[in-house]
Amino acid sequence: MCEKSDNLFGTDASRTGQMKSADGNFDQVEISECRDIVPTCNTRLYRRRWLILCLFSSYSLCNAFQWIQYGIINNIFMKFYNVSSFAIDWLSMIYMLTYIPFIFPVAWLLERKGLRVIALFAASINCVGTWIKVASVQPDLFWVTMLGQFACSFAQVFILGMPSKVASVWFGSDEVSTACAIGVFGNQLGIAIGFLIPPVLVPNVDDMNELAQHMSVMFYITAAVASLIFLLVVFVFQEKPEIPPSLAQVALRDVPTAQYSYLASIARLFRNKPFILLLVMHEIMVLQGDILKISQMLLLSEAQGEEVNAGRIGLTLVIAGVVGSLLCGIWLDKTKTYKQTTLSVYLLSFVGMVIYAFTLNLGHLWVVFLTSGLLGFFMTGYLPLGFEFAVELTYPESEGTSSGLLNCSAQMFGIAFTIIQGKIIDHFSTLAGNIFLCVFLLIGSIMTALIKSDLRRQKANSQPQTEVNSVSMF
Repeated sequence: MCEKSDNLFGTDASRTGQMKSADGNFDQVEISECRDIVPTCNTRLYRRRWLILCLFSSYSLCNAFQWIQYGIINNIFMKFYNVSSFAIDWLSMIYMLTYIPFIFPVAWLLERKGLRVIALFAASINCVGTWIKVASVQPDLFWVTMLGQFACSFAQVFILGMPSKVASVWFGSDEVSTACAIGVFGNQLGIAIGFLIPPVLVPNVDDMNELAQHMSVMFYITAAVASLIFLLVVFVFQEKPEIPPSLAQVALRDVPTAQYSYLASIARLFRNKPFILLLVMHEIMVLQGDILKISQMLLLSEAQGEEVNAGRIGLTLVIAGVVGSLLCGIWLDKTKTYKQTTLSVYLLSFVGMVIYAFTLNLGHLWVVFLTSGLLGFFMTGYLPLGFEFAVELTYPESEGTSSGLLNCSAQMFGIAFTIIQGKIIDHFSTLAGNIFLCVFLLIGSIMTALIKSDLRRQKANSQPQTEVNSVSMF
């Protein structure tokens, strides 16, 4: 008899699972007889799961903050290090470039060693990067700050695709999307703080010694926070709960690690047509959001004395996105309407982008705030939708692999999209560049409508089971 625990949080059971056959392929198997899979398939939700999720969100926040901390005050760092704007841009662009070659070995490591090893790598490398930056506060040490930023960008590879993995391993089926949204929340909140704090901590002063002191304060604070988070990960972060939170996880745990082939998993994902469609539309949406953040940041920070407004607008965009992300996660857990919700968010993002494109040049700051909030709400709100929809379409493939591919495709095309839009703006106008983005959002909406909604993980969590109300403590 399959048992269910912690009914307060709605852990579901499963009628069908996916198991590996001898040839390495996943086959459908009935798991109505729990004894055929594991001796007992109790599911249990541990309160510790919220602490694990909080820790993940914390080191994700610390890492994301550093992505934007240079770009939002790029004119100040240009002056201090006596380098070009292009050189400062590379401090942000390196986050994209580093992700592409390293995501596949990191995803393989995730499957072989698990979440705790990945968390230790992420927190430790991020911590090292912050202390390297502490040593870079001299005008002739730009290469040192670049080295520190590279370390932080490498740490991001161990973070960016993990929200859905952490959520699936620790959370029940009726809260997994909310947990994924909270994981994304950490990253987005870090970006929001990156928009807001650097202009406050590092004012635009002419005295180089005073400027160096302000920069040191920012770098020391970041290093102290990163060090504390690293210690917490070492002593608190746990690999997985002793008893799985859902029958989908019960089925996956019975697959021997030795039978898992990472290359075969990648091959199956690329043969999954709904996932390929999602891959393309995900990269379009993520690119729109990133380009929007960067373009607004540069537009205002290049104007003398507008660094604080640049930060506030970026903060508005990201905070609205955080709210959208959390609401989308909660909505998915309540309704399981993955395709319908994704399509709705895509269409509303398209409408918001059209409004933004035709109101940007009106010259009213409040309009920029309003349209930024609207776009941030839908574009950033899409992130957990993309991750969770991918997991549903590809179960029982690894959540880390599917999320990694989504992020990798976005990073690969991110630089190209940014350059193309920049060329369009240079040769034509800002309006033309934004219309270019609107066209791709429309294409993404059409592709979303074409996706076949095959919710495999939901099928694996659909069988009723006897309910035993008990919540495990730490």
